[in-house]
Amino acid sequence: MSTDVVAARGYLADLLAGQAQPPASAASPTLAWLKALRADATERVGVLRMPTPHDEAWRFTDISALTRKAFHPLRTPTSLQAGDIERFHIDEATMRLVFVDGVHAPHLSSGGVDGVTDGEAIVVGNLATATATHGSTLQAHLGRHAAFHDQPFVALNTAFLHDAAVVIVPRDTGVATPVHLLFIATQPELAAYPRALLVAEPGSAVTLIEDYVALHEGAYFTNSVVELVLGASATVEHVRVQRESGQAFHIASCVVSLAHASRYHSVSVALGARISRVELEVRQAAAAAECSLDGLALIGERQLADTHTLIDHAKPHGVSRQLHKTIVDGAAHAVFSGKVMVRTGAQRTDSAQSSRNLLLSAKALVDTLPQLEIFADDVKCTHGATVGQLDSDEVFYLRSRGLSEAAAKKLLTYAFGAEVIDRIPVASLRRRLEQTVLERTTTRQP
Repeated sequence: MSTDVVAARGYLADLLAGQAQPPASAASPTLAWLKALRADATERVGVLRMPTPHDEAWRFTDISALTRKAFHPLRTPTSLQAGDIERFHIDEATMRLVFVDGVHAPHLSSGGVDGVTDGEAIVVGNLATATATHGSTLQAHLGRHAAFHDQPFVALNTAFLHDAAVVIVPRDTGVATPVHLLFIATQPELAAYPRALLVAEPGSAVTLIEDYVALHEGAYFTNSVVELVLGASATVEHVRVQRESGQAFHIASCVVSLAHASRYHSVSVALGARISRVELEVRQAAAAAECSLDGLALIGERQLADTHTLIDHAKPHGVSRQLHKTIVDGAAHAVFSGKVMVRTGAQRTDSAQSSRNLLLSAKALVDTLPQLEIFADDVKCTHGATVGQLDSDEVFYLRSRGLSEAAAKKLLTYAFGAEVIDRIPVASLRRRLEQTVLERTTTRQP
Protein backbone atom coordinates (compact mmCIF):
# COMPACT_ATOMS: atom_id res chain seq x y z
CA MET A 1 0.00 0.00 0.00
CA SER A 2 1.41 3.43 -0.98
CA THR A 3 2.36 6.04 1.59
CA ASP A 4 -0.31 8.41 0.25
CA VAL A 5 -3.07 5.80 0.65
CA VAL A 6 -1.98 5.08 4.24
CA ALA A 7 -1.98 8.81 5.02
CA ALA A 8 -5.41 9.20 3.43
CA ARG A 9 -6.97 6.64 5.76
CA GLY A 10 -6.26 8.60 8.94
CA TYR A 11 -6.42 12.15 7.68
CA LEU A 12 -10.22 12.49 7.80
CA ALA A 13 -10.19 11.42 11.45
CA ASP A 14 -7.53 14.04 12.17
CA LEU A 15 -9.68 16.74 10.55
CA LEU A 16 -12.70 15.57 12.51
CA ALA A 17 -10.96 15.94 15.86
CA GLY A 18 -12.73 18.48 18.01
CA GLN A 19 -15.84 18.70 15.79
CA ALA A 20 -18.19 18.07 18.72
CA GLN A 21 -17.21 21.44 20.20
CA PRO A 22 -18.48 24.20 17.88
CA PRO A 23 -17.09 27.71 18.39
CA ALA A 24 -18.81 29.56 21.21
CA SER A 25 -19.87 32.29 18.78
CA ALA A 26 -21.76 29.83 16.57
CA ALA A 27 -25.45 29.67 17.49
CA SER A 28 -26.14 25.98 16.87
CA PRO A 29 -29.80 24.88 17.05
CA THR A 30 -30.42 21.87 19.29
CA LEU A 31 -32.75 19.96 16.96
CA ALA A 32 -33.14 16.20 16.98
CA TRP A 33 -33.09 15.88 13.19
CA LEU A 34 -29.98 18.05 12.90
CA LYS A 35 -28.19 16.09 15.61
CA ALA A 36 -29.08 12.85 13.82
CA LEU A 37 -27.80 14.26 10.53
CA ARG A 38 -24.48 15.22 12.09
CA ALA A 39 -24.20 11.86 13.82
CA ASP A 40 -24.79 9.96 10.57
CA ALA A 41 -22.17 12.07 8.81
CA THR A 42 -19.66 11.58 11.63
CA GLU A 43 -20.14 7.83 11.37
CA ARG A 44 -19.49 7.93 7.61
CA VAL A 45 -16.30 9.95 8.13
CA GLY A 46 -15.04 7.10 10.29
CA VAL A 47 -15.58 4.67 7.41
CA LEU A 48 -14.46 6.72 4.43
CA ARG A 49 -10.94 7.79 3.46
CA MET A 50 -9.42 10.67 1.56
CA PRO A 51 -9.42 10.15 -2.23
CA THR A 52 -6.18 9.50 -4.11
CA PRO A 53 -5.26 9.28 -7.80
CA HIS A 54 -6.01 5.55 -7.51
CA ASP A 55 -9.71 6.52 -7.42
CA GLU A 56 -11.13 6.95 -10.92
CA ALA A 57 -12.89 10.24 -10.12
CA TRP A 58 -9.61 11.68 -8.78
CA ARG A 59 -7.10 10.18 -11.20
CA PHE A 60 -6.03 13.58 -12.56
CA THR A 61 -6.06 15.32 -9.17
CA ASP A 62 -3.47 14.52 -6.53
CA ILE A 63 -4.38 16.13 -3.19
CA SER A 64 -1.62 14.43 -1.20
CA ALA A 65 -0.22 17.92 -0.48
CA LEU A 66 -3.33 18.51 1.62
CA THR A 67 -2.75 15.38 3.71
CA ARG A 68 0.77 16.54 4.53
CA LYS A 69 -0.54 19.62 6.35
CA ALA A 70 -2.29 19.83 9.71
CA PHE A 71 -5.43 21.96 9.97
CA HIS A 72 -7.56 22.52 13.05
CA PRO A 73 -11.12 23.80 13.67
CA LEU A 74 -11.64 27.40 14.70
CA ARG A 75 -10.55 28.07 18.28
CA THR A 76 -10.47 31.85 18.62
CA PRO A 77 -12.72 33.88 16.30
CA THR A 78 -11.19 36.86 14.50
CA SER A 79 -12.78 40.21 15.26
CA LEU A 80 -13.33 42.20 12.08
CA GLN A 81 -14.86 45.62 11.53
CA ALA A 82 -16.95 46.72 8.58
CA GLY A 83 -14.03 48.67 7.12
CA ASP A 84 -11.90 45.51 6.99
CA ILE A 85 -14.13 43.92 4.36
CA GLU A 86 -15.50 46.95 2.56
CA ARG A 87 -13.47 46.16 -0.56
CA PHE A 88 -15.40 42.89 -0.93
CA HIS A 89 -18.82 44.55 -0.93
CA ILE A 90 -20.86 44.29 -4.12
CA ASP A 91 -22.69 47.49 -4.96
CA GLU A 92 -25.96 45.88 -6.03
CA ALA A 93 -26.22 43.52 -3.04
CA THR A 94 -28.40 44.98 -0.29
CA MET A 95 -28.64 41.56 1.35
CA ARG A 96 -25.33 40.16 2.59
CA LEU A 97 -24.48 37.23 4.85
CA VAL A 98 -20.88 37.23 6.10
CA PHE A 99 -19.10 34.24 7.61
CA VAL A 100 -15.61 34.70 9.08
CA ASP A 101 -13.61 31.46 9.17
CA GLY A 102 -16.90 29.59 8.87
CA VAL A 103 -18.72 31.45 11.68
CA HIS A 104 -21.60 33.84 11.02
CA ALA A 105 -20.73 37.49 11.65
CA PRO A 106 -24.07 39.30 12.16
CA HIS A 107 -22.45 42.71 12.68
CA LEU A 108 -20.91 42.46 9.20
CA SER A 109 -24.06 41.14 7.54
CA SER A 110 -26.97 43.06 6.06
CA GLY A 111 -30.45 41.60 5.83
CA GLY A 112 -32.22 44.41 3.99
CA VAL A 113 -34.99 43.33 1.65
CA ASP A 114 -35.12 46.38 -0.60
CA GLY A 115 -34.76 44.08 -3.59
CA VAL A 116 -38.15 42.42 -3.29
CA THR A 117 -40.22 43.41 -6.32
CA ASP A 118 -43.26 41.26 -5.68
CA GLY A 119 -44.61 38.85 -3.10
CA GLU A 120 -43.38 38.33 0.46
CA ALA A 121 -40.02 39.28 1.96
CA ILE A 122 -37.35 36.64 1.50
CA VAL A 123 -35.49 34.95 4.32
CA VAL A 124 -31.76 35.70 4.49
CA GLY A 125 -30.15 34.47 7.68
CA ASN A 126 -28.01 31.91 9.39
CA LEU A 127 -29.14 28.48 10.58
CA ALA A 128 -30.30 29.55 14.04
CA THR A 129 -32.46 32.45 12.87
CA ALA A 130 -33.96 30.55 9.92
CA THR A 131 -34.78 27.52 12.07
CA ALA A 132 -36.90 29.63 14.39
CA THR A 133 -39.30 30.60 11.58
CA HIS A 134 -38.79 28.00 8.82
CA GLY A 135 -37.79 24.84 10.66
CA SER A 136 -39.89 22.51 8.51
CA THR A 137 -38.35 23.83 5.29
CA LEU A 138 -34.84 23.35 6.64
CA GLN A 139 -35.61 19.85 7.85
CA ALA A 140 -36.99 18.95 4.42
CA HIS A 141 -33.94 20.18 2.50
CA LEU A 142 -30.79 20.74 4.56
CA GLY A 143 -28.52 17.75 4.10
CA ARG A 144 -31.12 15.96 1.95
CA HIS A 145 -29.68 16.77 -1.49
CA ALA A 146 -25.90 16.64 -0.99
CA ALA A 147 -25.49 12.94 -0.20
CA PHE A 148 -22.50 12.00 1.94
CA HIS A 149 -22.62 8.20 2.03
CA ASP A 150 -19.65 7.86 -0.34
CA GLN A 151 -18.47 11.48 -0.44
CA PRO A 152 -15.82 12.06 2.25
CA PHE A 153 -15.69 15.85 1.97
CA VAL A 154 -19.47 16.23 2.04
CA ALA A 155 -19.59 13.89 5.05
CA LEU A 156 -16.91 15.93 6.82
CA ASN A 157 -18.73 19.18 6.13
CA THR A 158 -22.02 17.72 7.40
CA ALA A 159 -20.35 16.45 10.57
CA PHE A 160 -19.40 20.10 11.25
CA LEU A 161 -22.87 21.43 10.38
CA HIS A 162 -23.43 23.78 13.31
CA ASP A 163 -24.23 26.85 11.19
CA ALA A 164 -25.17 27.68 7.62
CA ALA A 165 -26.24 30.45 5.28
CA VAL A 166 -29.96 30.08 4.56
CA VAL A 167 -31.90 31.83 1.78
CA ILE A 168 -35.60 31.09 1.28
CA VAL A 169 -37.50 32.88 -1.49
CA PRO A 170 -41.29 32.61 -1.07
CA ARG A 171 -43.64 31.57 -3.83
CA ASP A 172 -44.08 34.04 -6.72
CA THR A 173 -41.54 36.45 -5.23
CA GLY A 174 -39.05 38.24 -7.46
CA VAL A 175 -35.85 39.70 -6.00
CA ALA A 176 -34.28 42.44 -8.09
CA THR A 177 -31.00 42.72 -6.20
CA PRO A 178 -28.58 39.85 -5.51
CA VAL A 179 -28.00 38.03 -2.24
CA HIS A 180 -24.28 38.00 -1.37
CA LEU A 181 -22.83 35.12 0.67
CA LEU A 182 -19.33 36.23 1.67
CA PHE A 183 -16.99 33.64 3.22
CA ILE A 184 -13.80 35.19 4.58
CA ALA A 185 -10.65 33.33 5.64
CA THR A 186 -8.56 35.20 8.20
CA GLN A 187 -6.36 32.59 9.88
CA PRO A 188 -3.71 30.19 8.57
CA GLU A 189 -3.69 26.48 9.48
CA LEU A 190 -7.46 26.56 9.92
CA ALA A 191 -10.12 24.21 8.52
CA ALA A 192 -13.47 25.89 7.79
CA TYR A 193 -16.70 24.25 6.65
CA PRO A 194 -19.01 26.76 4.95
CA ARG A 195 -22.55 25.54 4.34
CA ALA A 196 -25.41 27.14 2.41
CA LEU A 197 -28.98 26.28 1.48
CA LEU A 198 -31.13 28.13 -1.05
CA VAL A 199 -34.80 27.22 -1.46
CA ALA A 200 -36.53 29.04 -4.33
CA GLU A 201 -40.21 28.27 -4.06
CA PRO A 202 -42.45 27.94 -7.16
CA GLY A 203 -42.53 30.99 -9.40
CA SER A 204 -39.77 32.84 -7.53
CA ALA A 205 -36.61 34.45 -8.91
CA VAL A 206 -33.32 35.39 -7.24
CA THR A 207 -29.61 35.95 -7.91
CA LEU A 208 -27.15 34.35 -5.46
CA ILE A 209 -23.46 35.27 -5.21
CA GLU A 210 -21.24 32.75 -3.44
CA ASP A 211 -17.92 34.46 -2.73
CA TYR A 212 -14.73 33.06 -1.11
CA VAL A 213 -11.97 35.51 -0.18
CA ALA A 214 -8.94 35.70 2.12
CA LEU A 215 -7.27 38.35 4.25
CA HIS A 216 -3.91 36.54 4.33
CA GLU A 217 -1.71 34.48 2.03
CA GLY A 218 -1.13 31.47 4.27
CA ALA A 219 -2.27 27.86 3.92
CA TYR A 220 -5.71 26.82 5.17
CA PHE A 221 -8.51 24.45 4.18
CA THR A 222 -11.99 25.39 2.95
CA ASN A 223 -14.51 22.57 2.59
CA SER A 224 -17.87 23.93 1.42
CA VAL A 225 -21.23 22.38 0.58
CA VAL A 226 -24.11 24.23 -1.10
CA GLU A 227 -27.61 22.92 -1.80
CA LEU A 228 -30.00 24.74 -4.14
CA VAL A 229 -33.62 23.68 -4.52
CA LEU A 230 -35.73 25.23 -7.29
CA GLY A 231 -39.49 24.86 -7.26
CA ALA A 232 -41.68 24.77 -10.36
CA SER A 233 -41.03 27.71 -12.72
CA ALA A 234 -38.45 29.20 -10.34
CA THR A 235 -35.41 31.04 -11.74
CA VAL A 236 -32.00 31.20 -10.04
CA GLU A 237 -28.86 32.98 -11.21
CA HIS A 238 -25.88 31.60 -9.27
CA VAL A 239 -22.46 33.26 -9.38
CA ARG A 240 -19.59 31.47 -7.65
CA VAL A 241 -16.24 33.26 -7.20
CA GLN A 242 -13.25 31.56 -5.59
CA ARG A 243 -10.42 34.03 -4.99
CA GLU A 244 -8.75 32.55 -1.95
CA SER A 245 -5.12 32.58 -0.85
CA GLY A 246 -2.65 31.12 -3.32
CA GLN A 247 -1.61 28.61 -0.63
CA ALA A 248 -5.14 27.50 0.30
CA PHE A 249 -6.88 24.19 -0.32
CA HIS A 250 -10.45 24.56 -1.54
CA ILE A 251 -12.82 21.60 -1.93
CA ALA A 252 -16.46 22.31 -2.75
CA SER A 253 -19.65 20.45 -3.57
CA CYS A 254 -22.81 22.00 -4.99
CA VAL A 255 -26.02 20.07 -5.69
CA VAL A 256 -28.94 21.63 -7.56
CA SER A 257 -32.45 20.15 -7.77
CA LEU A 258 -34.72 21.43 -10.56
CA ALA A 259 -38.51 21.08 -10.58
CA HIS A 260 -40.85 21.47 -13.55
CA ALA A 261 -39.96 24.34 -15.93
CA SER A 262 -37.41 25.80 -13.51
CA ARG A 263 -34.36 27.61 -14.84
CA TYR A 264 -30.88 27.59 -13.32
CA HIS A 265 -27.84 29.50 -14.61
CA SER A 266 -24.44 29.37 -12.94
CA VAL A 267 -21.17 31.18 -13.59
CA SER A 268 -18.20 29.79 -11.67
CA VAL A 269 -14.83 31.58 -11.61
CA ALA A 270 -11.75 30.01 -10.00
CA LEU A 271 -8.76 32.28 -9.45
CA GLY A 272 -7.12 31.33 -6.15
CA ALA A 273 -6.05 28.33 -4.04
CA ARG A 274 -3.04 26.07 -4.42
CA ILE A 275 -5.41 23.15 -5.04
CA SER A 276 -9.10 23.59 -5.74
CA ARG A 277 -11.85 21.21 -6.76
CA VAL A 278 -15.51 22.01 -7.41
CA GLU A 279 -18.10 19.29 -7.91
CA LEU A 280 -21.37 20.58 -9.37
CA GLU A 281 -24.33 18.25 -9.82
CA VAL A 282 -27.55 19.43 -11.43
CA ARG A 283 -30.54 17.11 -11.25
CA GLN A 284 -33.39 17.82 -13.64
CA ALA A 285 -35.98 15.94 -11.62
CA ALA A 286 -39.04 17.13 -13.57
CA ALA A 287 -39.96 17.84 -17.18
CA ALA A 288 -39.00 21.00 -19.10
CA ALA A 289 -36.27 22.10 -16.69
CA GLU A 290 -33.38 24.15 -18.05
CA CYS A 291 -29.84 24.77 -16.85
CA SER A 292 -26.82 26.64 -18.16
CA LEU A 293 -23.38 26.19 -16.61
CA ASP A 294 -20.51 28.54 -17.43
CA GLY A 295 -17.07 28.21 -15.87
CA LEU A 296 -13.62 29.79 -16.00
CA ALA A 297 -10.41 28.74 -14.25
CA LEU A 298 -7.52 31.20 -14.52
CA ILE A 299 -4.44 29.70 -12.89
CA GLY A 300 -0.65 29.91 -12.97
CA GLU A 301 2.56 28.91 -11.15
CA ARG A 302 1.86 25.46 -9.61
CA GLN A 303 -1.88 25.79 -9.03
CA LEU A 304 -4.26 22.91 -9.67
CA ALA A 305 -7.93 23.67 -10.49
CA ASP A 306 -10.33 20.76 -10.95
CA THR A 307 -13.97 21.06 -12.05
CA HIS A 308 -16.28 18.03 -12.05
CA THR A 309 -19.86 18.43 -13.27
CA LEU A 310 -22.84 16.15 -13.72
CA ILE A 311 -26.03 17.21 -15.50
CA ASP A 312 -28.63 14.53 -14.86
CA HIS A 313 -31.59 14.60 -17.26
CA ALA A 314 -34.16 12.35 -15.59
CA LYS A 315 -37.32 13.70 -17.25
CA PRO A 316 -38.31 14.68 -20.82
CA HIS A 317 -37.92 18.04 -22.58
CA GLY A 318 -34.92 19.10 -20.53
CA VAL A 319 -32.41 21.63 -21.85
CA SER A 320 -28.80 22.08 -20.73
CA ARG A 321 -25.90 24.18 -21.97
CA GLN A 322 -22.35 24.14 -20.63
CA LEU A 323 -19.24 26.15 -21.49
CA HIS A 324 -16.11 25.61 -19.41
CA LYS A 325 -12.86 27.46 -20.12
CA THR A 326 -9.41 27.33 -18.57
CA ILE A 327 -6.41 29.63 -18.96
CA VAL A 328 -3.32 27.83 -17.70
CA ASP A 329 0.09 29.45 -17.23
CA GLY A 330 3.37 28.47 -15.59
CA ALA A 331 3.40 24.84 -14.39
CA ALA A 332 -0.29 24.90 -13.46
CA HIS A 333 -2.69 22.01 -14.07
CA ALA A 334 -6.38 22.33 -14.96
CA VAL A 335 -8.85 19.44 -14.94
CA PHE A 336 -12.36 19.34 -16.35
CA SER A 337 -14.62 16.30 -16.19
CA GLY A 338 -18.15 16.95 -17.33
CA LYS A 339 -20.82 14.28 -17.68
CA VAL A 340 -24.24 14.68 -19.23
CA MET A 341 -26.56 11.79 -18.42
CA VAL A 342 -29.85 11.27 -20.24
CA ARG A 343 -31.90 8.64 -18.48
CA THR A 344 -34.47 6.27 -19.93
CA GLY A 345 -37.65 8.22 -20.61
CA ALA A 346 -35.96 11.62 -20.78
CA GLN A 347 -37.00 12.06 -24.41
CA ARG A 348 -36.57 15.33 -26.30
CA THR A 349 -33.56 16.28 -24.20
CA ASP A 350 -31.47 19.05 -25.78
CA SER A 351 -27.92 19.28 -24.40
CA ALA A 352 -24.66 20.87 -25.54
CA GLN A 353 -21.33 20.85 -23.72
CA SER A 354 -18.05 22.56 -24.63
CA SER A 355 -14.63 22.51 -22.94
CA ARG A 356 -12.11 25.05 -24.27
CA ASN A 357 -8.62 25.34 -22.85
CA LEU A 358 -5.77 27.79 -23.45
CA LEU A 359 -2.16 26.93 -22.57
CA LEU A 360 0.19 29.86 -22.05
CA SER A 361 3.44 28.00 -21.31
CA ALA A 362 5.25 24.82 -22.24
CA LYS A 363 4.77 23.36 -18.72
CA ALA A 364 1.05 24.11 -18.44
CA LEU A 365 -1.18 21.02 -18.40
CA VAL A 366 -4.87 20.37 -19.07
CA ASP A 367 -6.86 17.16 -18.71
CA THR A 368 -10.35 17.46 -20.15
CA LEU A 369 -12.98 14.73 -20.28
CA PRO A 370 -16.42 15.69 -21.61
CA GLN A 371 -18.80 12.72 -21.47
CA LEU A 372 -22.28 11.71 -22.66
CA GLU A 373 -24.30 8.80 -21.29
CA ILE A 374 -27.57 8.48 -23.21
CA PHE A 375 -30.32 5.95 -22.50
CA ALA A 376 -33.08 7.60 -24.58
CA ASP A 377 -33.43 7.58 -28.35
CA ASP A 378 -35.08 10.92 -29.16
CA VAL A 379 -32.47 13.43 -28.02
CA LYS A 380 -30.16 16.12 -29.33
CA CYS A 381 -26.82 16.00 -27.50
CA THR A 382 -23.39 17.29 -28.47
CA HIS A 383 -20.06 17.76 -26.71
CA GLY A 384 -16.52 18.77 -27.61
CA ALA A 385 -13.17 19.86 -26.25
CA THR A 386 -10.22 21.89 -27.51
CA VAL A 387 -6.76 22.42 -26.02
CA GLY A 388 -4.29 24.78 -27.63
CA GLN A 389 -2.23 27.94 -27.60
CA LEU A 390 -3.00 31.39 -28.94
CA ASP A 391 -3.72 31.51 -32.67
CA SER A 392 -0.61 32.82 -34.43
CA ASP A 393 -2.74 34.34 -37.22
CA GLU A 394 -4.76 36.33 -34.71
CA VAL A 395 -1.56 37.53 -33.03
CA PHE A 396 -0.16 38.54 -36.43
CA TYR A 397 -3.38 40.40 -37.28
CA LEU A 398 -3.22 42.49 -34.11
CA ARG A 399 0.50 43.16 -34.58
CA SER A 400 -0.24 44.38 -38.09
CA ARG A 401 -2.60 46.91 -36.49
CA GLY A 402 0.21 48.37 -34.38
CA LEU A 403 0.14 46.30 -31.18
CA SER A 404 3.28 44.77 -29.76
CA GLU A 405 3.46 40.97 -29.62
CA ALA A 406 3.05 41.01 -25.82
CA ALA A 407 0.05 43.35 -26.02
CA ALA A 408 -1.56 41.27 -28.75
CA LYS A 409 -1.21 38.06 -26.74
CA LYS A 410 -2.53 39.71 -23.60
CA LEU A 411 -5.56 41.09 -25.42
CA LEU A 412 -6.40 37.72 -26.99
CA THR A 413 -6.00 35.92 -23.66
CA TYR A 414 -8.23 38.45 -21.95
CA ALA A 415 -10.90 38.07 -24.64
CA PHE A 416 -10.81 34.29 -24.22
CA GLY A 417 -11.66 34.55 -20.53
CA ALA A 418 -13.98 37.55 -20.81
CA GLU A 419 -16.53 35.48 -22.73
CA VAL A 420 -17.42 33.70 -19.47
CA ILE A 421 -17.08 36.78 -17.24
CA ASP A 422 -19.50 38.68 -19.49
CA ARG A 423 -22.23 36.20 -18.55
CA ILE A 424 -22.24 37.32 -14.90
CA PRO A 425 -25.53 39.20 -14.37
CA VAL A 426 -24.14 41.57 -11.68
CA ALA A 427 -22.51 44.58 -13.34
CA SER A 428 -20.12 45.73 -10.58
CA LEU A 429 -18.84 42.19 -9.95
CA ARG A 430 -18.46 41.63 -13.67
CA ARG A 431 -16.35 44.77 -14.03
CA ARG A 432 -14.21 43.83 -11.04
CA LEU A 433 -13.50 40.35 -12.38
CA GLU A 434 -12.83 41.67 -15.87
CA GLN A 435 -10.14 43.88 -14.37
CA THR A 436 -8.69 40.91 -12.48
CA VAL A 437 -8.56 38.82 -15.63
CA LEU A 438 -6.95 41.68 -17.55
CA GLU A 439 -4.27 42.11 -14.87
CA ARG A 440 -3.48 38.39 -14.71
CA THR A 441 -3.44 37.52 -18.41
CA THR A 442 0.16 38.52 -19.07
CA THR A 443 1.47 35.86 -21.40
CA ARG A 444 4.91 34.44 -20.73
CA GLN A 445 7.16 33.09 -23.40
CA PRO A 446 7.25 29.25 -23.43
